[in-house]
Amino acid sequence: MGGSIAGCAAALALRRARVEEITVYERAAVRLADRGVGVAVHNARYAELESAGYLDTSIPFVQIARSRWYVRDDTAPRSPLGREIGVMPSPFRTYNWGLLWDGLYCRVSETTDFRPGSAVEAVKATPEGAEVHTDGRTEHYDVVIGADGYRSRARAAISSDARPGYAGYLAWRGAYSSSRLRDAELLAEDEGAYVLFQGGHLVVYRIPDGATGGHRVNWVLYSAPPPGLDQGMHTPTSLPPGTAGDGLRAHLAYVCAELLPSYWADLVRATVYDELFVQPVYDFTAPRHAVGRILLMGDAATVARPHTSAGAVKALQDATILETVLTQTATWSEALAAYDSDRVSSGHAMVDLGRRLGRALVTETPNWQTFDQTGLETWWRQATGTGQFGGRQLTR
Repeated sequence: MGGSIAGCAAALALRRARVEEITVYERAAVRLADRGVGVAVHNARYAELESAGYLDTSIPFVQIARSRWYVRDDTAPRSPLGREIGVMPSPFRTYNWGLLWDGLYCRVSETTDFRPGSAVEAVKATPEGAEVHTDGRTEHYDVVIGADGYRSRARAAISSDARPGYAGYLAWRGAYSSSRLRDAELLAEDEGAYVLFQGGHLVVYRIPDGATGGHRVNWVLYSAPPPGLDQGMHTPTSLPPGTAGDGLRAHLAYVCAELLPSYWADLVRATVYDELFVQPVYDFTAPRHAVGRILLMGDAATVARPHTSAGAVKALQDATILETVLTQTATWSEALAAYDSDRVSSGHAMVDLGRRLGRALVTETPNWQTFDQTGLETWWRQATGTGQFGGRQLTR
């Protein structure tokens, strides 16, 4: 259930574990490869996923080496970038979501019954497996994998109390061709940027552009809008490009004018209305990732706040673990029990990290004006705690 990155990775895991018949239900009828926002994969996690056979260099990426951290400082000598308070190692490959999906889809499409435009209405456990109800039909399977996102029907069947909780702030996002970036040389191709302000921050990096073969500028800005300006976005949802209301756009305009250095404000403003979308930040993890013959993967199982830079990584790791347990056990029941044991602990760890980073970067921000390189490094060690930024090490 679900045909995005987690769903395609699940189909690949099943195929590699020699499962013979695989059906993928995807609610969207449009081509998912047309989605173009940024995904970051830590170099160490990429190496593990490449070794496991889930990623390779055929999928376009941009290699980032470091991130520069800036604050607006109107008392310092004028610089459009703001005052640089530090430089941190940032060994990430950045991807275009659509190109990453397409790379996985191409590997499973010919050997999988992929059904776009098929919304699953319900999934139910049976003594022999599970059944899927969709479009007036009921189909029976040995196992159903819920890779159907944060609104998962599969999760509702096995863990109805696991619901996403709103973090109290939003993410404004945009991505557009680098050809529109003013003074592009100020943002090096192998660097990202964190632009810090009281109550939020902006993250910027380049990703591949599937349409032109060049790059796109990808940015995400986190902030809590004043009461009454958030369009009631307290539940897991999103405002697609071109639907953000006047209040949300007014708050973004305020952040650009009053809190960001001029270069970064102009970079955000270069996003036209039809490119801007907004998401509430939320998190949760299901207490069980497999019950009976129903299993959860990706955002259906766990959503950590995006500060962790680990969403796509965890979905791909879920698939890797699924393949491993299927090849090392004799029955579906044994395999799903082993999967559940491994992934529940991982889900809790990533949600905890996301909450720590959310406090450090948005809801309980320090006085950034006092920071220098040493202060930034000390604060970052405290914020990341166990050092799982970018995803946990894959142990199987």
